Amino acid sequence: MDDDDLPRRRDDVLAALIKQPLDPLSLDELDERVAVLAGEIERVKAHKAAAASHKSVAEALFKKG
Repeated sequence: MDDDDLPRRRDDVLAALIKQPLDPLSLDELDERVAVLAGEIERVKAHKAAAASHKSVAEALFKKG
């Protein structure tokens, strides 16, 4: 079973973030939020690329041939 198949925890930070109302935020606060989220997206993409590379190396190492 993949982690993607598991239900999200009730205290999941992403779920809480999505539920937050944006109306009370100023334009500056919205810009800051976008910048922080863009940085987090880049961090996740880099981690995903490293994990995929690691997986490829492991698969090649254990490949039956």
